[in-house]
Amino acid sequence: MSFAHVNGIDLHYEDHGTGRPLVFLHGWGTSGRAWDAQVADLVRDHRTVTVDWRGCGRSHHPVAGNDTAGNVADVLALIDRLGLDRPVLVGSSVGATFALEAGMAAPERVGGVVSVNGPGYWPSQGMAAQLDALIADLAADRAGTFADWVPNWYGPAASRAQIDRTVRQLLDSGVFIDAIFTECRSYDPRPALPHLAVPAAFVHGRLDTEIPIEVSKTLAALAPHGELHVIEDAAHMPHQERPEAFNAVLRTALARMTPIAA
Repeated sequence: MSFAHVNGIDLHYEDHGTGRPLVFLHGWGTSGRAWDAQVADLVRDHRTVTVDWRGCGRSHHPVAGNDTAGNVADVLALIDRLGLDRPVLVGSSVGATFALEAGMAAPERVGGVVSVNGPGYWPSQGMAAQLDALIADLAADRAGTFADWVPNWYGPAASRAQIDRTVRQLLDSGVFIDAIFTECRSYDPRPALPHLAVPAAFVHGRLDTEIPIEVSKTLAALAPHGELHVIEDAAHMPHQERPEAFNAVLRTALARMTPIAA
């Protein structure tokens, strides 16, 4: 079990393999274990690093810093701590937000970004009220909210065991990560995305009802070096629902990502 002390907290990470480095950033409230099927495949010819971001999994659950800026700072600090040479950041849902923001903040330290079903631009999607309701529901009945909500993350290819595992991970996460949803009410990456200086692939499950596929289509068109990949018969968690199809798409995207001179 490995921990890195960065920005005043201990981050749990797993580091396996050799080759081109990849850093996997999970979605809200889960953990690095969400990428098990990717690590098992990619570790054959890549250095794979999974991290439990602050407030999740086996990492420290701090009261403060549960926002995009804090998580981006953690990711960049971990890259430096592990001596990774311009890794590709692969992020799911809000983890994709962290990956994109890190790529925009430090293109000289990031080799590329893969955004998986994220990030949304919530204000113009008319979702502020839904986010407010979600925050209230989590405060009133956290377990019940997860039981009702998480099945919607998955498409028909997912098993009940996958859904139950995700619920358990969410219940183990710290309550202070709920602050991410408050921040989402005003988050919109579109104005900054045309300035993204690293290659970016936007992967999206066609059946996603949490973040519409049009979001990834729009962001891929705005990114100077962006491209769109669609996973059929998958929803918000394509890397877990259809891992073989996802891994094939990820390998294709990685093969096309020629590092751009910093």
